[in-house]
Amino acid sequence: MAGGRVHRHEVKVSPEEEARLTALAERHRITVPRLLVEAALSEGGAGAVPAARRELFMELAALQRLVGTVAVTVDGLARHAATTGQVRAEAAEALARARDVIVRIDRFLAGMAGRGSG
Repeated sequence: MAGGRVHRHEVKVSPEEEARLTALAERHRITVPRLLVEAALSEGGAGAVPAARRELFMELAALQRLVGTVAVTVDGLARHAATTGQVRAEAAEALARARDVIVRIDRFLAGMAGRGSG
């Protein structure tokens, strides 16, 4: 794989350390090697990895709820229009809300990629 990971490091830990690392990795649904890499390379040190993952999870969960809400609203408006041939007055507002959610997702992804809010 071009540009993939080519270096390997071996780390020896005690049984107690192994138990703690395994439990922490399982809690965050990542492997122990991924936990060690993220902890070592994060700006905030080892404690930043769980906090950053938690913040990321919370933001993604909020975006998921927003997308779900917008999708249900737009679906209801589309069904009404298909059934009656009339577009409800709140359709423009719902589409503006959908656009706002898309912009928020774009900014979030740009921030994750280190490109700022573009």
